[in-house]
Amino acid sequence: AAIILAAGASSRLGQPKQLLELGDETLLGRAIRLATEAGASHVLTVLGAHFEIIAASIKSFDAIPVFNEHWQRGISSSIHFGLRSIDACAPLTAGALLMNCDQPQLTSSHLRALIDAFNAHSKPTIIASSYAGVHGVPAVFPRAMFPHLLALSGDKGARGLLAHPPYSLVSYDFPGGENDIDLPADLVHLQ
Repeated sequence: AAIILAAGASSRLGQPKQLLELGDETLLGRAIRLATEAGASHVLTVLGAHFEIIAASIKSFDAIPVFNEHWQRGISSSIHFGLRSIDACAPLTAGALLMNCDQPQLTSSHLRALIDAFNAHSKPTIIASSYAGVHGVPAVFPRAMFPHLLALSGDKGARGLLAHPPYSLVSYDFPGGENDIDLPADLVHLQ
């Protein structure tokens, strides 16, 4: 199952990044499409700020909107809501693909490679993207990692767990993965 983390207010950008367009689709719509094309069994979108307008923008997609009522507490709260929602809608899923919606160079083939690598391991293994000298998302976490992810707090995502993984980690190069949309100057990555 894929969890797209998209609850933030994009305050540094000054507008909801989820609704920015790349080509003829929004960043969030594109992320949903890529996860679906890659073969994710379920696609959950964790939303918070601007919930109504963003949720309305994805009604035509086969995605499950999850409202994170504590989105102001940071990205860890969105991870928590996403994982709890997986347990509710897909309790037998073996792992979770965590991803953002603001990486313009992301492709469905990269996500498919992560999912395929995850499925090829019989022991709990983390499959992460590698860019700019770090491991990051998108990454697939085995169910055995869920307690570690649920222990995260504040505005800290999974990067710390990827730097010091409690399970084996396999990484896949993701050229351009460091390019995301946080500031107005980053909008150049959408062209």
